[in-house]
Amino acid sequence: MRQQFAFFTISCILCFSFYSCTNTANNTTSGTDSSALASCTNGGFSSQVEWGQHLVTISGCGDCHTPKKMTDKGPVEDTSLTLSGHPSQAPVATLMPDQLAKGMAATYDLTAWNGPWGTSYAANLTPDSTGLGAWTEQQFMTCIKQGLFKGIQGSRPIMPPMPINDFSKMTDNEMKAIFAFLKTVKPVHNIVPDYQPPAGAGK
Repeated sequence: MRQQFAFFTISCILCFSFYSCTNTANNTTSGTDSSALASCTNGGFSSQVEWGQHLVTISGCGDCHTPKKMTDKGPVEDTSLTLSGHPSQAPVATLMPDQLAKGMAATYDLTAWNGPWGTSYAANLTPDSTGLGAWTEQQFMTCIKQGLFKGIQGSRPIMPPMPINDFSKMTDNEMKAIFAFLKTVKPVHNIVPDYQPPAGAGK
């Protein structure tokens, strides 16, 4: 009986929450409950930036885009270089003989990768001039939606291991929230090396 009552209570709370968001959205023209509307349209967070930070975190963007420091517990994110991409002076991943069968290799901090597609480097996502400083929101959305380098029509595709096919399925509001958050992180001046095609490509 208690379990049934608890289930009923939770169901009521969920239904009320859904109704609250829906009802608020339907009453936007009246100007009522503006704070509640903002929460609903920001994924339940108090601001677009906060929502974007949440999305960046759960999407694991820092796994590749944040350089790491080696510790006695293994590599950990270097918070002084958050989302700044592959360090310009860091070593490049090379395929060792025992890795040829696997066909892919990466630096220990996962900011550079080497495989059949060539060598790719995690981009600088900070709002520095060497990162997203000059990018527009639409440019960022084009980059993610269409998988185009720097969001420029006619440019090369985004290279592995970036899971662009998955990220392209984000909603417009999710992409806008992520971009809004990225514009708030600490700018880091870091010129990421250019993508290098595999040897012999284009011949």
